[in-house]
Amino acid sequence: MHLVTLKNWTETDILDTVESGIHIKNYPEKYWHAVGEKSLALLFQKTSTRTRCAGEIGIAQLGGHAHYLDWRATNFGLADLGDEIRVLSAYVDVILARFLKHTDIATAAEVAEVPIINGCCDRYHPTQALGDLLTIQENFGRLEGVKVCFIGVHNNVCNSLIAAGMKVGLEVTVVAPEVNPAAEDKALWEAAERRGTYRYFRTGFHRRKAIAESDVVYTDTWIDMEFFTEPSFAEERERRLEKMMPYQLNAELLDGYDCRIMHCLPAHRGYEIAGELLDDERSLIFQQSENRLHSMKAILLKVLSKD
Repeated sequence: MHLVTLKNWTETDILDTVESGIHIKNYPEKYWHAVGEKSLALLFQKTSTRTRCAGEIGIAQLGGHAHYLDWRATNFGLADLGDEIRVLSAYVDVILARFLKHTDIATAAEVAEVPIINGCCDRYHPTQALGDLLTIQENFGRLEGVKVCFIGVHNNVCNSLIAAGMKVGLEVTVVAPEVNPAAEDKALWEAAERRGTYRYFRTGFHRRKAIAESDVVYTDTWIDMEFFTEPSFAEERERRLEKMMPYQLNAELLDGYDCRIMHCLPAHRGYEIAGELLDDERSLIFQQSENRLHSMKAILLKVLSKD
């Protein structure tokens, strides 16, 4: 069983994983030997803090072993991707891949002989969304009918929240003047819109109304992390920052609203979110970050049990 996108997971798959993650968080000692010495390869093109730590520490706490592979220190960049994935499949029991392009994670899933977990690509971030669902379930006691307002750039994290919401009844409203081109998934958006779990506003005119109607307000970086300090991306960075500043989450925008605040991190304080909001009493951000570990353990158990 792969986790490439939550579009291919059922409602039961998602809800079971969220419930399992909460149980693991509350009773970690019951899972110390849950995977029985199985091994996880982390194959990363992109930098990472939460996904890497969740994978490495998570598999260790379940009784298994982690093997981190920086893409640049392997032959993956020199050889056929499919060939190298087949080789890696012979060494480990599960692969957590963090790739730049969705096409590569899809290729890996086609040829891998062990479960593939998408640890982030340019179109989806399903492990983040499952951690977010765990956090929402903990705080609201439910997922169905919870309203999330995502403000910023329509991106991979946003897509995974929409895909999850369509399965479990989470209602996602997006206020975003731009879509990351690689994250465009019209089929997903149209299906979620028909289901009644997704709305999209391209201007900020509706943002206060959307926040007022929401239980959670969520934001993410306006620029993919690998490009934020990239010199060749500097002109585009300045254009996007200028355009997006009116969409910043800050105390003034959220004044008087009781919604919870979420961000998948890392945050650029003073850009998509004012620094003070990370420590606001309404913030779930660091609980959300911690929950990546518990949800990753639940994901590992899910895909390995199916395998």
